[in-house]
Amino acid sequence: MKPSQSSSTKPSNTVLPYQTPRLRDHYLLGKKLGQGQFGTTYLCIDKETNDHYACKSIPKRKLLCREDYDDVWREIQIMHHLSEHPNVVRIKGTYEDSVFVHLVMELCAGGELFDRIVAKGQYSEREATKLIKTIVAVVEACHSLGVMHRDLKPENFLFDTPGDDAKLKATDFGLSVFYKPGQALSDVVGSPYYVAPEVLLKHYGPEIDVWSAGVILYILLSGVPPFWAETESGIFKQILQGKLDFHSDPWPNISDSAKDLIKKMLERDPRKRITAHEVLCHPWIVDDKVAPDKPLDSAVLSRLKHFSAMNKLKKMALRVIAERLSEEEIGGLKELFKMIDTDNSGTITLEELKAGLKRVGSQLMESEIKTLMEAADIDNNGTLEYGEFIAATLHLNKMEREENLIAAFSFFDKDGSGYITVDELQQACKEFGLGDVHLDEIVKEIDQDNDGRIDYAEFAAMMRKGDSEVGRSRTMRNNLNFSLADAFGVNEPTTVKESTTEATD
Repeated sequence: MKPSQSSSTKPSNTVLPYQTPRLRDHYLLGKKLGQGQFGTTYLCIDKETNDHYACKSIPKRKLLCREDYDDVWREIQIMHHLSEHPNVVRIKGTYEDSVFVHLVMELCAGGELFDRIVAKGQYSEREATKLIKTIVAVVEACHSLGVMHRDLKPENFLFDTPGDDAKLKATDFGLSVFYKPGQALSDVVGSPYYVAPEVLLKHYGPEIDVWSAGVILYILLSGVPPFWAETESGIFKQILQGKLDFHSDPWPNISDSAKDLIKKMLERDPRKRITAHEVLCHPWIVDDKVAPDKPLDSAVLSRLKHFSAMNKLKKMALRVIAERLSEEEIGGLKELFKMIDTDNSGTITLEELKAGLKRVGSQLMESEIKTLMEAADIDNNGTLEYGEFIAATLHLNKMEREENLIAAFSFFDKDGSGYITVDELQQACKEFGLGDVHLDEIVKEIDQDNDGRIDYAEFAAMMRKGDSEVGRSRTMRNNLNFSLADAFGVNEPTTVKESTTEATD
């Protein structure tokens, strides 16, 4: 097939409109660097030059319909479209075989935005101006080229090298789209802390990227997000109605110019919101003398550290719990699974899920059902196994019951000593493919009796604590605050009482 063919004439099971050589003929695949929602990133080495790159491999079984294939093709096109920008990760090549699509990109070995700041030990408003200038310059470049990013968040910015002169680069364009001026979009995408109010109202344009950059700036200067709550729906309520806090620490010590810029970026009316170009012309960014060079309060750094690390531990624990639930806990969910699995194959296909939801009177659109399926399909094979279905339909308070917490605790407590040590956490992080997590800080945070390790009571208290300060946000497509449990109306009898009594143990 010729490369010039349009995507509409591609065979239904390919992403690229042309055939490619085999990835492994040209590259050696190395260690796993990260796990995204739609693919896994590996180190890859050019066999000829020995140069190192990153390779994002997307399993095709995860692509459930033609639209999904088109989404990946669009991500590739957008990366090529933006690849001349010095602060966008360069795409080197794309490869496709019957099982995977591979995107070979420039390797960014300098770590994530927040992790880098935390490692430095101190930074100032002046340094924050440099970072936000880079982030907003990427936004301006996207908008001038007719691209809306739609998922700006700190995890999507990496430094290219570990050195002091490292460049910050935007990495993930999986939710980005081409748009025309004046065109309004309506699909709900993004990440909970960073999503703009008009996205939640399902009518938005490129201004949403400036809002997200404003949220990043607020976090860079204070260590906490501007809008947060214990639950996702609580966060959305705050985004739509909450007031910006410029009173509590460290805000009294932050320059008025910085606060002025944040107010203009977090203006709820997108028509009045400052544009990316106007952000870059703001005195706080432009004038060297406006942003103070004195180090920010160390409390900001410790909050940032916590913000970027705590959720990694909770995520691991919840995954362990989901795999260890006892039969009697599951109750009617088993029957529900059988009802949907009409051909008794032990797995649920997208078609079966659609039919099952229809039977229970659900009004969900196809794209929303697909989103639920994707979120629940942990092993990315395009169907839901029994275990995945159960994990997805359980409410969180079931996960927080005593016996499940004990099971998760003993997973981490490898030597059965009754304590979780930093070494044991390190081992768990390796098993889950998690990169550089600031474990000492996490242990300090949870370790109430300061003995340098976590006992069961401390672990349980951490698991039951709300996620208000937790910062590793997951990217969502369509309904951000919707789960498979909600779709089937799986309700929890008497759980409120249980969770309140447990919390006071």
